[in-house]
Amino acid sequence: MAKLNYHHLQYFHAIATHGSIAKASNVMHITPQTLSAQLSLLEDQLGYSLFERKGKRLVLNDMGHITLSYAQEIFSLGDELLHSLKNHSTDFAFRFSIGVTDVIAKVFSFNFLKAIYTMDDSIKLVCKETSLDILLGELATNKLDAVLSDTPLPIGSPLKAYSHIVGKCGLSFFAHKDLAIKLQDDFPKSLDNRPFFTAGEGSNQHLSVNSWFDQLGISPIIIGEFDDSVLAKYFGQAGYGVFCAPTIIDTHVIEQFGVELIGRTTDITEHFYLISPERKVKHPAVHHLLDAGKKLFEQV
Repeated sequence: MAKLNYHHLQYFHAIATHGSIAKASNVMHITPQTLSAQLSLLEDQLGYSLFERKGKRLVLNDMGHITLSYAQEIFSLGDELLHSLKNHSTDFAFRFSIGVTDVIAKVFSFNFLKAIYTMDDSIKLVCKETSLDILLGELATNKLDAVLSDTPLPIGSPLKAYSHIVGKCGLSFFAHKDLAIKLQDDFPKSLDNRPFFTAGEGSNQHLSVNSWFDQLGISPIIIGEFDDSVLAKYFGQAGYGVFCAPTIIDTHVIEQFGVELIGRTTDITEHFYLISPERKVKHPAVHHLLDAGKKLFEQV
């Protein structure tokens, strides 16, 4: 296969950005005929068409979106190179884009990601929070450098990526002081028939906690199910019931919400993974965060 012509990639990027060959040719001071011919050459080389015509506009198809994401990273790396050389720096001046699954506690994400700012003064952190499926899709199309998740890459996933274990810890259970005092002595059996807030259905914590209750032969009364763990903590703070959180954030939960610890268990283990793509040189921030993450879990 012939080497990619980066001029063709620039022409394609201009058409994708402006939505038509006419507008792009105007901006680039190239005739529409020349620009159209250059696009055809790129499509022939790639073996795919990149646009669909809708009226007078050219709209990216699926292969076009993938190509655009690569083009944007190529141009971004070029900008970073110029920035680094301009500052006569051997450090890598860069942006780091990471996805965080929406089930991970915000305070853990903060404690983990803040290490990024010890790398380089010029770093820009871009963080997106949503479901793992969506984040893996963006990792596959090169929109993200890594994903922080409570589960590894699903078995059978077509995405070529590594699941690096950041650390693991047990679960802690909390409640308002008045309720916590009643439940501390005979924990975890004391949770039987007590009001309990669980994580959203389908989450790793939801499944593991319910399985643990079954093994113990106890049946807490599930009075709330929340995708947002902070909401569960507010209800627990107000005295409505018991909630749980990863042991690594014990101190924060007690100080921030004024609740008391009922007990801890290591029968349920919360894992944290940093998923990074296999197809590219690992972003230096991935190695830095993995080192920082290990130190974070050493304190548990």
